[in-house]
Amino acid sequence: MRLVFAGTPDTALPSLRALLDAPRHEVLAVVTRPDAPSGRGRKVHPSPVAELAEEAGIEVLRPVKAGDPAFLERLKEIDPDACPVVAYGALLPQTALDVPRHGWINLHFSLLPAWRGAAPVQHAVLHGDEITGATTFQIVRELDAGPVYGMVTEEIRATDTSGELLARLAESGAGLLAATLDGIEDGTLEARPQPADGVSHAPKINVEDARVDWSTPAMRVDRLIRACTPAPGAWTEFRGQRVKLGPVRPAPDAPALAPGEMAVSKNSVLAGTATCPVELGEVQPQGKRLMSAGEWARGVRPTGEDRLV
Repeated sequence: MRLVFAGTPDTALPSLRALLDAPRHEVLAVVTRPDAPSGRGRKVHPSPVAELAEEAGIEVLRPVKAGDPAFLERLKEIDPDACPVVAYGALLPQTALDVPRHGWINLHFSLLPAWRGAAPVQHAVLHGDEITGATTFQIVRELDAGPVYGMVTEEIRATDTSGELLARLAESGAGLLAATLDGIEDGTLEARPQPADGVSHAPKINVEDARVDWSTPAMRVDRLIRACTPAPGAWTEFRGQRVKLGPVRPAPDAPALAPGEMAVSKNSVLAGTATCPVELGEVQPQGKRLMSAGEWARGVRPTGEDRLV
């Protein structure tokens, strides 16, 4: 099929590579978000999808909005059979949805109808799901509510961060997306409506949501930090300064500590929760580099009065 691929971040790269390598399909162009500042220097860079497309010699479309008349006109000129989508990051108006004859086929990183929305992997980790997966479906006006073509499942491991889980789903999902397009082309795959039961929503997790509440149980603290790793990054405050936190490890056999209270030893830094303490992993003080919790504690020398808040 003649394809126009829509995507923006690294997560979309396995799918784009799979379609570039697929002998049955031709990627004629990609649609991605406009170049944006990134990195410590905040220099303007193209998206990862744009970079890969340019390396492959493929046309890159960067509409500010997917309803821009110039973009819609170019999309009609290309005349794609289908538009596969992976983490594009912008709403698609009906005028865009109507262009390809087989529609826009989205790869979403949950088992729909669970976790519709912007942050399905983060919410799956945060809520302690044991199984998640990826789904291909036809995009309609209602958010992530279109009929489903196929699914793959993935176990959520006890130590998974959102970043680690998403990386695995991006790889397995790429194969699912390619197979879905094969089935659409063959006429052997029919999209089926999502069930009305089991709908849940996964709104974006912002920086304020990522603040650790030490008065919650250790399991909740552990899940929140893993869900927010690598983005937006879990954090707490120490002596009025923000400290980012990497994944922690619940320590059920350690002596009890009050919420936010710390116990520093030669081999570990423990922080109290509503249940058992957790052992801190890596931390990043405000304006400084990432370091081990032990190295950080040796520098700040917490007293018995200090608390993480």
